[in-house]
Amino acid sequence: MTKQKQYKYDQAYLRMASEWGKLSHCKRKQVGAIIVKDRMIISDGYNGTPTGFDNFCEDEEGYTKWHVLHAEANAILKVAASTQSCDGATLYISLSPCKSCSKLIHQAGIKRVVYSSSYKDLSGVEFLEKAGIKVELITI
Repeated sequence: MTKQKQYKYDQAYLRMASEWGKLSHCKRKQVGAIIVKDRMIISDGYNGTPTGFDNFCEDEEGYTKWHVLHAEANAILKVAASTQSCDGATLYISLSPCKSCSKLIHQAGIKRVVYSSSYKDLSGVEFLEKAGIKVELITI
């Protein structure tokens, strides 16, 4: 695939991730993720509470509750519960990954991460780059 065509696909998948994030019940941040392998979407996710918990992501003071799952973690966990594999896949996410999620991304075998806006702490991105994962910021 040409670079120009790949860029168009990257932008489209990022727009999809952003739209998916709008399904989140979180008030502070709505983050969406799409995992693509062999030009096929194999998973999606958005930030939110675990199954069986109420959909309130923030506490009374407006801070995110500790048990809220991030979008990329939800997408990776969906793949783990399926017959698919993330090995060699690309993760599209509307916000750059945190430190904890970057470890999951690496362990899942994802080889490329494309995001559309930066989280305040870029140590997750730095970890992924150190692990040899291609990381790109593409604004949409």
